[in-house]
Amino acid sequence: MAEEKMTRDEALARQGYRHACHVMLYGDSSAKLFGKIPIKHIVLMQMRFDGLLGFPGGLVNPSEETLEAGLSRELHEEVGVAVPVGVDDHMSSCVSSSCPRLITHFYIKKMTEAELKEIERAAVAKATDHGLEVLGMVRVPLYFLKKGGGLPYFLSHSFISNSRAQLLSALCHCRLLSHGELEEAVRQAEQMRRTHSDDPR
Repeated sequence: MAEEKMTRDEALARQGYRHACHVMLYGDSSAKLFGKIPIKHIVLMQMRFDGLLGFPGGLVNPSEETLEAGLSRELHEEVGVAVPVGVDDHMSSCVSSSCPRLITHFYIKKMTEAELKEIERAAVAKATDHGLEVLGMVRVPLYFLKKGGGLPYFLSHSFISNSRAQLLSALCHCRLLSHGELEEAVRQAEQMRRTHSDDPR
């Protein structure tokens, strides 16, 4: 079932819905894997308590705080830094297809490499949710290696709700990868999933 998309204001006008806000924190990088494969970009996700991959964030009550203030509060709990998020960082809002009467809001915020590294350190040293609701921050590998390594393998893992679709949409929106590269990564990931499901072990 396709998710019903709407503007931020339309979402807030809906009665009887809960709201969840999540954000993709990303930035450019000059680092190279093994000293030769350009990383190009850092994109942060997290391993959740249930073993699924997702973006940092959580439930927000718009009657008590703005969506962005609530998201910043959630970030402080999950990554140890109250990253300021504004309306301009909003990318999409939609009714969840997997959770009844829930509207999910997705944000994208670009940061410097130094700021992202500080968030990774704070997520371990300062975040109250570390080791509990959040098992650790994860960088999304945006490169391709032999036999599906890199992004295809990453996409073959299990994601919470629509976070995989949000990741793909954001990577395309921010032009971190081309449409063709994303299609190829998804194709290889789906092939891996089928192979694993057919494995009698």
